[in-house]
Amino acid sequence: MSLKIAIQGVPGSFHHQVALINFGSDAEIIPFNTFEPVAKSVSNREADFGVMAIENSIAGAILPNYDLIDRYELSIRDEFYLPIAHQLMALPGQKIEDIQEVRSHPMAILQCKAFFGEASSYSAI
Repeated sequence: MSLKIAIQGVPGSFHHQVALINFGSDAEIIPFNTFEPVAKSVSNREADFGVMAIENSIAGAILPNYDLIDRYELSIRDEFYLPIAHQLMALPGQKIEDIQEVRSHPMAILQCKAFFGEASSYSAI
């Protein structure tokens, strides 16, 4: 019987990568859109473990996730450091100076704050 691992995100997400590295490809990954159902599924024993980000070296502590750990009476069993590298994608032939707006997940935008600060013509949302 394989372990059931709850994650926030979709296959290929950072949480999914960490789950596969820590628990192996035989683990059953249970994806959720937000962190609360991850915590709830572990608390209700629908999942054996959950993978949740609680710290971000650029953005800092993810305080709502600490609250979930406390509220659902969970404990932190292990820690994993995953280096993150973002890529800016554009249409073929488009020059970086022509890009006026970038759309992404708010955390990804925050993690790229220094890059966008250097290029002040960008509007990141």
